[in-house]
Amino acid sequence: MCGIFFSVASGGPLIPQGDTQRLLKCRGPDSVETRHAVLPGPKRDNLTESGNDESAVHLTFLSTVLALRGDHICKQPLIHEESSSIFCWNGEAWKIDGHRVTGNDSNQVFQLLLDAARPSAVTTGIASIDDQYINRIRAALNRVSGPFAFVFYDAYTSCILYGRDKLGRRSLLRGFDEAGNFMLCSVCDSSTIQLEEVPADGFYMIDNVGLRSSTTAPRTSMEHHSRLILWQDDADVLDPSRSTTTLPLMNKELPPNDTLPLLTTDSKPIDDILSSLLSSIDLRARNIPDPPNRTSDHDAKIAVLFSGGLDCSILARLAHEVVPEGDTIDLLNVAFENPRVTAAAAANALKSRQTNEGNCLKSAYENCPDRITGRSSFAELCRVCPGRKFNFVAINIPYGETLAHRSEIIRLMRPHDTEMDLSIACAFYFAARGKGVVTSIDPDSGVQQDHLYTTSARVLLSGLGADELFGGYTRHGTAYRRQGFSGLISELELDVTRLGKRNLGRDDRILSHWGREARYPFLDEDFLSLALKLPVWQKTGFGQTGTETLEKESGLDPEKKALRLLAWRLGLRNTAREKKRAIQFGSRTAKMESGKSKGDQRLAF
Repeated sequence: MCGIFFSVASGGPLIPQGDTQRLLKCRGPDSVETRHAVLPGPKRDNLTESGNDESAVHLTFLSTVLALRGDHICKQPLIHEESSSIFCWNGEAWKIDGHRVTGNDSNQVFQLLLDAARPSAVTTGIASIDDQYINRIRAALNRVSGPFAFVFYDAYTSCILYGRDKLGRRSLLRGFDEAGNFMLCSVCDSSTIQLEEVPADGFYMIDNVGLRSSTTAPRTSMEHHSRLILWQDDADVLDPSRSTTTLPLMNKELPPNDTLPLLTTDSKPIDDILSSLLSSIDLRARNIPDPPNRTSDHDAKIAVLFSGGLDCSILARLAHEVVPEGDTIDLLNVAFENPRVTAAAAANALKSRQTNEGNCLKSAYENCPDRITGRSSFAELCRVCPGRKFNFVAINIPYGETLAHRSEIIRLMRPHDTEMDLSIACAFYFAARGKGVVTSIDPDSGVQQDHLYTTSARVLLSGLGADELFGGYTRHGTAYRRQGFSGLISELELDVTRLGKRNLGRDDRILSHWGREARYPFLDEDFLSLALKLPVWQKTGFGQTGTETLEKESGLDPEKKALRLLAWRLGLRNTAREKKRAIQFGSRTAKMESGKSKGDQRLAF
């Protein structure tokens, strides 16, 4: 995980403001480095008395690093001494050409791009950019499986390449300051500069003409000479096997007849889902280096964003299979004091003459829906995995603390700016901070004791993506009831195609603020491919008729039926029956204040 800042400026280097640097260092506390490059401007004869080119273009690269790969900190930006090319990488290359990447991935991806950019013959001056060059760069990036955002200055051609992976799993924002200077950054500062998410449809190229002429008409020149390169060219569309990371088209097959084969725990699709998801978690949960603040062998290196729901509980259960025996797994469960809910609870307590303020506040947290399901699923995990130490970290956030951090959260989630964005971001922000209470039992007295606790884990597993792939939203059931399987398939396809345009960039800015990296096993490219290839009746339980052949599997909802059966198979029987609940409602961050505000309402600043 890294923080990236890049700028193109005239008149001298443009470095990030102090607030931006602070936010970038929060993302990458292990290393901060800056590199500069100067390109001659279009008027090389316009020299000052000191010999400086007043029309020169200044490129500034700043990277902060959270070291999670390899046996040492790989400082960025990386520079290629031979060509003077510069590379900023915020990502995890889990695989290259389908093979697992061992050690640090930054240098390996940099080498891929250098090999693609290097001219085939000795040239003098700036190498040309043609279709072959573009196809080589695209092919190099398509060899990488995993989340990323990057900035690459190719000194051979004097062009800038930048972008995010096709699912948009890492943050990268772009925009212009008041002087028209171009910027890319992982975060948004408190200034009035308007930044936008870099679209994940492909990667972008700013050619050398655009860079070198940016001193005369900065914004116009940059926009005119900036080009989007789609992830797939025409040949990739015709033959997806050419690219190792091109996702297959969604299986739109309709059931052959009215009688569907019953989906059970023993069905082959459940076997395949288990195998693929376990492999995905193994990539993301194994070989995590010790955090620098680790004080004992029992400190956790990995944590799960844990509401107690179906998806995160499956991740915790499968993490148990791959995390080394003896390592602790932290379960981060957040609950908020919501003034509206607390006031209603206090009124009810007054009626029943239970007016103890401390008990009311504790109930405000313990009665949160996600706290209830969290404790239930935690107990089930402990029963199914008796040899594993799980820490249930109860993260209780008073309303005053929410208000105290509100401006910081709004700053991090920008350019997103709705009430719903804030509700979701609040939950992620405090969950990722990982500061709460862990309850233990005194071995001598048997008395429960609460201890203040902050997770040492730098890797957070998230269940995001499961609902989109396996039909977990209420609207999926609505689509089936209205239009049958064709309507359900259309709704699922819409969700999948929108993955790269959703809120993963926002979530990355929020979660990584505490020097931790979110990893999404359900969004692994191989797992995605499997899920997209499965017909809809092997992922959901809609339309299945007749009585369940096995009484033990009866009563499971049709939404995400395959994952519910997987949970059942893994011993999580209660979890398999849990209903879908949005995080802002489960943790009670939604509608904290009285009024009729709606989720899509813009925030008032």
